[in-house]
Amino acid sequence: MSATTPSARPRAAVAMSQQAATALLEPETLAALAAVCDLQALPVLDDFDTAHARAALADVELLVTGWGCPPLDAGVLAAAPGLRAVVHTAGSVRHHITDACWDRGIEVSSAAAANALPVAEYTVAMILLSGKRVVERARAYRGARTRDEGFGIPRSDGNYRRTVGVLSASTIGRRVLDLLRPYDLQLLLHDPYVTDEEVRTLGARPVGLAELFTASDVVSVHTPLLPETEGLVSRGLLTSMRQNAVLVNTARGAIVDQSALTDLLLTDRLRAVLDVTDPEVLPSDHPLWECDNVLITPHLAGSQGNEWRRLTDLTVGEVTRWAQGHGFAHPVLRTRLPFMA
Repeated sequence: MSATTPSARPRAAVAMSQQAATALLEPETLAALAAVCDLQALPVLDDFDTAHARAALADVELLVTGWGCPPLDAGVLAAAPGLRAVVHTAGSVRHHITDACWDRGIEVSSAAAANALPVAEYTVAMILLSGKRVVERARAYRGARTRDEGFGIPRSDGNYRRTVGVLSASTIGRRVLDLLRPYDLQLLLHDPYVTDEEVRTLGARPVGLAELFTASDVVSVHTPLLPETEGLVSRGLLTSMRQNAVLVNTARGAIVDQSALTDLLLTDRLRAVLDVTDPEVLPSDHPLWECDNVLITPHLAGSQGNEWRRLTDLTVGEVTRWAQGHGFAHPVLRTRLPFMA
């Protein structure tokens, strides 16, 4: 049986941490999965070396994976001779899909597209709030408990024709551009793997990396963390940003030179919204915790709470398509891995 011809009701199991399963696998989701495949009874597989896991793997064609899934290495695949597909309920598959999976030809799907939307929504909200200096002005208002008529507000504040630079036309970066398009903003995009024509179809002006930082009031980071992107947002690029420009990072902390960013924030050169840092979490005595120029949030931009249902709805759809022999709508391709988170 090939990877594209599953049995009428493929045999499936769930592999993720128990915490992830508790968060994601509502009764309705389990019932929807069981309606299209022979889903093995819980508990979930969170350790492939147990007798329970080995027995489950011996009979499985499809794995529904999530946060905390152990790596599917050659040894695990040897215990799962019938495994043909993996549907991941989260975004990145780098932590558990190994070369052995690709070498066997296992089909892989991911809910990265579903997870991109809340990250993009968070990003757009922070861009607009930073333009009005909402966090800073709310803090000052709480302290003063009085306000003036507002005519002293600098003309640099506000969101009319503000320039927003997006670093990388990743899945999330594209959603950010899509959501920003209706606003009166000037959008710039840097991505060396995207043609200028495609950048324009996304509603942005193509620019080089240096210009993205010098010309933008806000730079929003959406590049995946890869060996070549670690430290990409360097001290030089950060120093070149406009006075009081804003860096928004919802990607990975290590993409940004954390030391350089800290120096510039502490000297009132820049502002920042950081949903990720390097390291994550910052040490308790790190000066950014007390810095008024930065808003640090606890890696919350991605799917949380009721947004988990969007992930599992996509997962159920992918399992259904595969069980019916239609293939995945959201495949993860080995050839795209060098450009993905």
